[in-house]
Amino acid sequence: MESKISKSSSAIHHELLRLSQPIRESLSKAHYNQPESTNVSTKSLLESLLPNQNPNPNEIEVEIRDFCLCLAALASVSSEKGEFLLSWVPRELSIAANDAFEELSKVYFGGLGGEEECVGGEFRGVSEEKKLVVKLMPEVFPLLKDTIKASSIDTSDDGGDEIAAASARSPVGYAIVAACQFRWFATQIDYTHLGKLCSLVIPCALTILDHWSPQVKGEGMRSFVHLMKNVSAAELSWYEDVILDICCRNIASTDELWHHVVEMSVLSLIYFQGKNPRSSWFEKMMNEMLSHLERQPRLKERRTAWLELIEPVLNSMGLVLLAHFRRIFSLFFQWMHADDDKTVLLLTWNHFLVEPAITYSMDEELNVSMILQVLQRVYTVMKLTWIRNTSYTERLIDELAITYKEAALKRNRDEIREHVLRILILLQQYAFFSPH
Repeated sequence: MESKISKSSSAIHHELLRLSQPIRESLSKAHYNQPESTNVSTKSLLESLLPNQNPNPNEIEVEIRDFCLCLAALASVSSEKGEFLLSWVPRELSIAANDAFEELSKVYFGGLGGEEECVGGEFRGVSEEKKLVVKLMPEVFPLLKDTIKASSIDTSDDGGDEIAAASARSPVGYAIVAACQFRWFATQIDYTHLGKLCSLVIPCALTILDHWSPQVKGEGMRSFVHLMKNVSAAELSWYEDVILDICCRNIASTDELWHHVVEMSVLSLIYFQGKNPRSSWFEKMMNEMLSHLERQPRLKERRTAWLELIEPVLNSMGLVLLAHFRRIFSLFFQWMHADDDKTVLLLTWNHFLVEPAITYSMDEELNVSMILQVLQRVYTVMKLTWIRNTSYTERLIDELAITYKEAALKRNRDEIREHVLRILILLQQYAFFSPH
């Protein structure tokens, strides 16, 4: 941070101590057991970033930066289940950290007359709660990038993640925390302003995606999803092939990354190639995804994520889906008889309809959602390709008849049967309009 704020360093340090004291107390009280799989104590790491009780006037801006990095790590676990190295952070502490950051930003900029000098004139529309994020990005992103690179290695050699972990120059735990901090910073800025920060965000995000650790990669994917939802395609056009290639290379990854990589891949395809369904990227991605699904077609988590997220790609590909009929329907026919309701019903549920409210337990809701998905996707593929009297029509009718009978044992039998009938009606309509 090059510019100096007008308040004295002692006054700013007083504000830092005031805001950090409840964080320090909550952090001290938080129950923490260091995982056996890492030699990094994330609690000690975060405590080391808290402001010094005996300030050095010349280091006040470093203390602001470090305190904000501590808050970013804590706040990064508030939106969903935290990464395992930060899962011990209580939700109340995570929310308090987010609030403390916003208040510090207000304090920091409240006494400044040169707002444009601090964040740049083009960021005057950023709220006071987020201005400090913009101010710190040019300083913290290179630091986080270096931390992540310190535990990276050349993964071109064989050996897997175990050898990668042993060969890294720095414990991977530091990279995981840095990736969480980066993701929190990157997702605080949204549409209208994020595009101006791409030159800062993307290099660090690409470094994260190149890391060998799934935990690090996942944070990079979540960051890119936010980026593509809040930045125009023109602002990312220079990185189009790089991003699409990263998605393609990561499809056959660990199951803990599968949901993130499918979401990022679907967004990337629509974002960059949506109007060109014959693009080679559609072909590559669909082949990679289907190959990964075919390896373990009955793995519920894998098929559920794909069925839930793939609809935009199916709609964009349209008749090009005919080239993948054999592989797609082979999977659909297996999934229609899954041991859960959601998979089956998702094969017919029209994307224009609203999914019904379910009042089951968590496990029952997951089961219902699986059967729903399979039928939704079948309906979508049929609607887009006009299946008519192909070699798949007779098999599809037989499988639908079996599914209709099996529905008698399902809690959502009425919904399943309703959507089976919708598919049969669509088949009848196509048969009527097909030339004999």
